[in-house]
Amino acid sequence: MTLKTLMIGTALSLVTAAPVFADKADDTLHMAITKELESVDNYYNSAREGILFTRGVWDGLLYRDPATGEMKGNLATEWTWIDDVTVEFKLREGVKFHNGEAFNADDVVYTVNYMVNPDNGVKVMTNVSWMKGAEKVDDNTVRINLNAPFPPAEDYLASVVVIYPDEYYAEVGPSGMATKPVGTGPYKVDTVEPGQRYELSAYADYHDSPKGKAQIGKIEIKTIPDMNTQVAELFNGGLDFLWNVPADQAEKLAEMDDRFDVVNAQAIRIGYISMDAAGAVDPDGPMTKKEVRQAIYHAIDRQAIVDALVKGSSEVVNAGCAPIQFGCDLSVTTYDYDPEKAKALLAEAGYPDGFEIDFYAYRDRPYAEALMGMLNEIGIKTNFNYLKYAALREKREKKEVAISFQTWGSYSLPDVSAITGEFFTGGPLDDAKDPEVIDWVKQAGSITDRAERQALYSKAHAKIADEAYWVPLWTYNVNYVLSKELNFDPTDDEVIRFADFSWK
Repeated sequence: MTLKTLMIGTALSLVTAAPVFADKADDTLHMAITKELESVDNYYNSAREGILFTRGVWDGLLYRDPATGEMKGNLATEWTWIDDVTVEFKLREGVKFHNGEAFNADDVVYTVNYMVNPDNGVKVMTNVSWMKGAEKVDDNTVRINLNAPFPPAEDYLASVVVIYPDEYYAEVGPSGMATKPVGTGPYKVDTVEPGQRYELSAYADYHDSPKGKAQIGKIEIKTIPDMNTQVAELFNGGLDFLWNVPADQAEKLAEMDDRFDVVNAQAIRIGYISMDAAGAVDPDGPMTKKEVRQAIYHAIDRQAIVDALVKGSSEVVNAGCAPIQFGCDLSVTTYDYDPEKAKALLAEAGYPDGFEIDFYAYRDRPYAEALMGMLNEIGIKTNFNYLKYAALREKREKKEVAISFQTWGSYSLPDVSAITGEFFTGGPLDDAKDPEVIDWVKQAGSITDRAERQALYSKAHAKIADEAYWVPLWTYNVNYVLSKELNFDPTDDEVIRFADFSWK
């Protein structure tokens, strides 16, 4: 496949008149997201858009400074490890939830104990299953007990584990929190129109958090699936901020530097192809054969797609993890782009004429189409199924997807437990179900010795590569386009912190 063929994408149709930006005098930031949120409730969402929403509306006990990496207290002011499986927190006094409820130990205990209960169906159970539960010491002191030592515990407590008001959540549950969210964060939610629009406003009584107080009065977030429509609204003054703009569009917008600021930043997110190696979808399907999975690996010219489509600071990766994550070992078996070798492996597996299969994706359609084009060239005829993220995740959990193009941002956690621990520990999204890999990854997630953890993760990544359970593709970068009236400095963890926005 030539690079010219790879240059798939939508044309950027822009109006020629100078844009009239939304007047910052109304103190409202207008931004858009492409994916409909699975749920506004943090614990029933796994999409990046929901994670960004969470960081603005709720707080965790801790906070990791994105500039220094320093761990700071947020809803907690002090914390002490009693032993390897017990951490005690002194809670910040005087904090109030958006609905007026006073924050105390009861909220932490209720939130943790509710979320770790498997009967309550948290979307990404690995985010909370490392905790055994929480217990109250007094109104301003709480202990969280772990099932086993869990080295990245503080990172999880600073990000994915946010605290809910116990009385309110006991009354309304996940469905109520999804329509009328209540947190302690720098922004409170005024309006939820699922799949369409969300309105947030600065929380005047926000506590002295390291996140900092909101600097812009209101934020309106629209769901606009089509990026061309987002760009048109930007030009017409209906939007001030675009996120995850495709490289070709960002490059064209960057040429108009008198109108917009275009910023590229790295992200922890990686792309990969997942295959039904364990045969959960089809016990005799082609994905169960190692030679077929290796053929798929050889068929993909990953560097060509990065150069032609992904661009920016992205780079090809050989293991299913982000290079900046602890435990990510990239020195594993890799498979060079070699279509002829791919065809030979298909023949060896009993498919000399190839086969036909449904291919799934939920984002980055041009990348998915490029991947399918390369598979088609070696004889694998792909039928494209392009779904919303929540729908595709549900189909995968139901074991209805034999091969798919996926991405994972690890909740911006700098530890491979957030990706390898999610997809290779026997859970519903583990397509390999390899007992050895499961054992190594589980061990690595429950010991504190860094060298031992690294050795176990290295063994796991080596076998994943040798068996070609995944086809790791590339790291992601993020293109942000913003009005000249807006201040925004992106970080390399793909987290948009609403409190950091300000007007010039």
